[in-house]
Amino acid sequence: MRLIFLGPPGAGKGTQSLLLLQRHGVISLASGDILREAIRGNEPIGKEADRFMKAGQLVPDDLITGLMLDRLGKLAKNQSFVLDGFPRTKDQALALDAWLIEHRHKPVDLIIDFEMDEDKILKRLEGRRICRTCGASYHMKNLVPKKPGQCDHCGELLQVRPDDQPETIRRRFVVYHRQTEPLLEFYGSQKKVRPVPGDLEIEAQYQALVEVLKKERLVA
Repeated sequence: MRLIFLGPPGAGKGTQSLLLLQRHGVISLASGDILREAIRGNEPIGKEADRFMKAGQLVPDDLITGLMLDRLGKLAKNQSFVLDGFPRTKDQALALDAWLIEHRHKPVDLIIDFEMDEDKILKRLEGRRICRTCGASYHMKNLVPKKPGQCDHCGELLQVRPDDQPETIRRRFVVYHRQTEPLLEFYGSQKKVRPVPGDLEIEAQYQALVEVLKKERLVA
């Protein structure tokens, strides 16, 4: 299967990508994770992207498109994948379609739209934590570390992500509505958009997602 996950920040895209990887072997290409790797590695692209992410703005098209298509190009042509956080604009979507045709990949099967109320998202994001050393993600309710405030993998202290600050999140909502929601119309014209509730608990949301995939015969 070849999927794109759309939805506002905090609606469950990253968590469900991880579950599809663990249970179905679907490779997750998450733009946020890839960019944070570049930031931790002190790469030039990471430094440039960091300015936009901290301000709650989308990383410019040329920056993120080049990075994501490079990573996508390293996958086998028949490999299942989820694109999480890319594309985020119509220009990025057009660039992705052109790349898939040029490299003789099959087109994207479905776009999953994780729908969620913004007030509920804000409440959910209050619990997110990240290890700035190794990049591992946690949630104080849904994905609790073994030791309070400490990363299970490297033992470093957990922090609130800079882009999870309430004022930054609200700016991200504005950017999402303006630049990303038009993708629903773009992909809707191709009859590929399927909604999944974003305010469910993790396992219930996963089951809702799997039901959609079963109806489309993408999983057994």
